[in-house]
Amino acid sequence: MTKFSDLKLDPKVLQAIAEAGYEIPTPIQAGAIPPALEGRDVLGIAQTGTGKTAGFVLPMITLLGRGRARARMPRSLVLCPTRELAAQVAENFDVYAKHTKLTKALLIGGVSFGEQDKLIDRGVDVLIATPGRLLDHFERGKLLLTGVQIMVVDEADRMLDMGFIPDIERIFQLTPFTRQTLFFSATMAPEIERITNTFLHTPARIEVARQATTSETIEQRLVEFTPTRKDQTAKQKRELLRALITAEGEACTNAILFCNRKSEVDILAKSLKTHGFDAAPIHGDLEQSQRMKTLDGFREGTLRFLVASDVAARGLDIPAVSHVFNFDVPSHSEDYVHRIGRTGRAGRRGVAITLATPADKKYLDAIESLVKTTLPRAPLPEGFTLSEAAQRAPRAEEDRKGSRPRRGRETGSGRERDDRRDRPIKPHGQEASMAPLDVPAPRVEPQPANPAPRDQAEDKPRRDRDDRHRDQKRREDRDRDEKRREDRDRRGDRGDRGEKGAPVVGLGDHVPDFLMRSMKITKD
Repeated sequence: MTKFSDLKLDPKVLQAIAEAGYEIPTPIQAGAIPPALEGRDVLGIAQTGTGKTAGFVLPMITLLGRGRARARMPRSLVLCPTRELAAQVAENFDVYAKHTKLTKALLIGGVSFGEQDKLIDRGVDVLIATPGRLLDHFERGKLLLTGVQIMVVDEADRMLDMGFIPDIERIFQLTPFTRQTLFFSATMAPEIERITNTFLHTPARIEVARQATTSETIEQRLVEFTPTRKDQTAKQKRELLRALITAEGEACTNAILFCNRKSEVDILAKSLKTHGFDAAPIHGDLEQSQRMKTLDGFREGTLRFLVASDVAARGLDIPAVSHVFNFDVPSHSEDYVHRIGRTGRAGRRGVAITLATPADKKYLDAIESLVKTTLPRAPLPEGFTLSEAAQRAPRAEEDRKGSRPRRGRETGSGRERDDRRDRPIKPHGQEASMAPLDVPAPRVEPQPANPAPRDQAEDKPRRDRDDRHRDQKRREDRDRDEKRREDRDRRGDRGDRGEKGAPVVGLGDHVPDFLMRSMKITKD
């Protein structure tokens, strides 16, 4: 049986491994460390939870034992898809390099650029980063990648899922052609295969388990559930989840509960806390400090339930997770392997329970096709029944369908709707006139209330007739106004003597009588 002492690692590294309590390497470690120490490119494929991180950290520390870092020019680079995974790699580096003088820097989002710039300026041997933050430092002119001797891409297939492949290709082009490259992943998608063929040179392919296989230490269960109402599916699934947790009893010491959407993570965490379960959410929209605080609490045992999106499904090493609950069936079949891989680690037993509805059938088919097995079906918890609140319509729908009265104006005879649609429609031309009572309203020709539709060709003669009538009316008004101006000019000399002058122009044909009276001006 191979031991770490047989792998030609640095004695200081072997001392740190022994102090950590390890003696025998895992299959991926035993297969990847020797070619990595020889300077060859490595493509490592193994299921999650098999120690891939140590598979590249240990040879990296040994290879970097000789040499010295220069300012802004790291000697090695480790790329990780998430902040949590990058922080975990940094922790592994601290454990295994504690007897060496190697330095590291962690470049992740949610941390100020200033502190990271100080570390880079002093020079680091190992740079652990997420692709986005690494390129931010490079574009700011704070980082050079021409001194990279070893480059590691951890969880390469997750990089593909998260859209990091263009960034990865750009980073590869910024590093020297002579670098040593190590790729590690649990699955190998065709796009990842293309990148490995482009940037890896005759790599040593280490595949210690069939791709996308699940650990034998994990007991898998599938609980199928048909909601009574489609619009109450999430609420009914939350009740079922609480019943499953209760049915597990003391065997469920802690658990990670996975949802597909960040919004559902928050809702589920809040619901569990409301019903007395110690739960907290973690997803990409939370502040980095809050995410790290939640993870630390879960690792230390002060938090029992971690409600997570797939940001926590990859690479997190929390050995003593007793259960994993898939509240949502993952839409990507590879994510199922990574999710349930959070339990049953380091030889421990674990339980993975997935909740599924009829709408999840295509996702279940994809998962069972990937893992080459049928997920064992499990019955609903004994005595489980849905509450009345989960079986009736949501509150918003009840409000819409309820018999609430419309808002309106209060009147002496009761509530009157202030709605134009409820008012009777008067025929055109019969609206109330706004003219004074003593002045007759203009005569309007009555029209039928509901004129029959007419063809445009039949309406043309009527429109022409109306146009001629309007033009004639305008000419008559213009002639009348001209005649009044001439009359006013002829009688203008009598207006100064106080006699009755021309009628006031501009108020229409109906001039009030008091405006027609003359006024006498007397001098005191």
